[in-house]
Amino acid sequence: MPLHLPPAPAPALRSIVTALGSPTAVRETRTPALKSAQTQLTCELPLPVHVLEQGAAGGSTPRTRLTGWRFLIKKEDGRAVAAGESMLTPDGWAFSHFFEGPYVASTELALRQAESLSTPYQPRLLTVPGLYMLTLWLHGDLNADPASGLPAPGDLLVPLAPAPPGIAAHRPHRFADLLPVLTLRLTPAPLLRTSA
Repeated sequence: MPLHLPPAPAPALRSIVTALGSPTAVRETRTPALKSAQTQLTCELPLPVHVLEQGAAGGSTPRTRLTGWRFLIKKEDGRAVAAGESMLTPDGWAFSHFFEGPYVASTELALRQAESLSTPYQPRLLTVPGLYMLTLWLHGDLNADPASGLPAPGDLLVPLAPAPPGIAAHRPHRFADLLPVLTLRLTPAPLLRTSA
């Protein structure tokens, strides 16, 4: 079943395309694949990036907020070599950064796996900063505004590699099943009192 990729805001895409065309932005980035690219590069597969707020710990209702849009940067052969991210500023969408590394290939793999599912989803990215974790969030409401919303209990989260210890990468988890694990790991351990 095909994924229903939400359209990215035009200024977010434009910020990445402009940065790709800027020798200064590419030269100053820490992405050797972009610096050495000899072919035309394209921005594909726009995904809204949401952050799972720390308020999800301690049993409170989870919250998310949109932090940007991520685009895979592909060579003419269709291989992703990097990613570019835009962020929302008070003046609108602006280029944030380019990067490469394991999450680029892991995102591609997770999207291919999601394409083979029998249920259609709206793909997003959900980060859990307290665990250094990034997931492909497969949202069940295809018509939802990609900039807002919470994971529904039946939504799927696919941890990208590298995943935190004890959480299998590239294995879909229902949000309702994974949330208790995340909550437990995000909850600070109680301080031990010692008698004086």
